[in-house]
Amino acid sequence: AAYYLSVNRNKRSVALNLATDEGRAVFRDVADTADVVLHNFRVGKMAEWGLGYPTLAERNPGLVYAHITGYGEWGPHRHRPAYDLAIQAEGGMMSITGTPDGEPVRVGVAITDLATGYYTTQGILAALFERELGDGEGQKLDVSLLDSAAALNTYAALFYFATDDPPGRSGSKIPNIVPYQAFPTTDGHAVVAVPSEHLWPGFCAALGREELVDDERFATNDDRVRNRATLEPMLEAETREYTAAALVETMRDHDVPATPIHDMAAVYDHEQIHARGMRERVDHPTAGEVEMPGSPMHMSRTPASVRDPPPLLGEHTDAVLREMGYDDSRIAALRDADVVA
Repeated sequence: AAYYLSVNRNKRSVALNLATDEGRAVFRDVADTADVVLHNFRVGKMAEWGLGYPTLAERNPGLVYAHITGYGEWGPHRHRPAYDLAIQAEGGMMSITGTPDGEPVRVGVAITDLATGYYTTQGILAALFERELGDGEGQKLDVSLLDSAAALNTYAALFYFATDDPPGRSGSKIPNIVPYQAFPTTDGHAVVAVPSEHLWPGFCAALGREELVDDERFATNDDRVRNRATLEPMLEAETREYTAAALVETMRDHDVPATPIHDMAAVYDHEQIHARGMRERVDHPTAGEVEMPGSPMHMSRTPASVRDPPPLLGEHTDAVLREMGYDDSRIAALRDADVVA
């Protein structure tokens, strides 16, 4: 599946049946030499199998043990299952995504799944760093999708905390900057951003409306926010005279940030994306050549790369077990007993 292919490059796959005593014994052997264990089983399941943090940490005190769930390991909802769509709704994102009069809309990618992975990565790295600076002891990390969604709300949450008024859906606009949105054109839309006062004169000049600079109703961003109901129709009447490409060009000629709204084809044909190595290709054993986004982390001494394709299920079981000292006869016996695949 596309989702699997998109997030599993550079990994190895060991297929292990944890419902068996032998499978759990193999898992403990792996965990004994691991820096990190990461899982997303429901709360209590790993402990039920004898694979909880206290058990594994007793055997490997330096272990960093990360657990991802929908709602976290404590609290009244800890046993509920969760998926990205549900958490986008419950975590507030769908209340601020979409147009004011439209239906609630999910973000176009599984944003809470992805963000939870990013937060978990940060937590794991912080725990490993603390282990190295400290006494060598690891720790447990508990990360939930709902917590991650709540954290991602950032300034939308702060707006609510400050005003006691929950923000609503506003399309491409934000409540505290004008103009900063998608503008209509003859053939679609283009985005123009004027987040700083020094950009406002250039924006007005780009549209041939220099007189707006001296209009006291629009003199500052606070004025423009206060009078956006008057200003925005005026600006949209001007942008409707341009194609999207022409509007972007005239804005850029005046040093105003502007961009077309790209679909995936346009993104991955973008000359900057190609220049930065953000369209990668890798050979997959069954799917052939697979294209995928590159890594956005461009490190000077140890550059990131797409080295290996997403693995097939159990593709590396034998290799990993051999590295751990299992001989071929033992591996064959485990496979015959449906402990590994």
